[in-house]
Amino acid sequence: MAEEEIYDDIEIEDMTFDDTLQIYHYPCPCGDRFEINIDDLRDGHEIAVCPSCSLQIRVIFDQKDLPQPKKTTSAQPTTITA
Repeated sequence: MAEEEIYDDIEIEDMTFDDTLQIYHYPCPCGDRFEINIDDLRDGHEIAVCPSCSLQIRVIFDQKDLPQPKKTTSAQPTTITA
């Protein structure tokens, strides 16, 4: 990816985390917002994109500081006795 495609470098602490959608977002100059999924960050991706324009930002973060994955609870089988 060419360096000129990156609008800015943003610290993850300056972004907002949506726990429900599991995304970080940050305001874009176009009025929309840059977004990146938490799983993408865990996979080492660092570029957040704006869905409304061509701007992209590089997210500056440390893997160890990312929120832990949500634990899914599995349903326990129910034993019915006669």
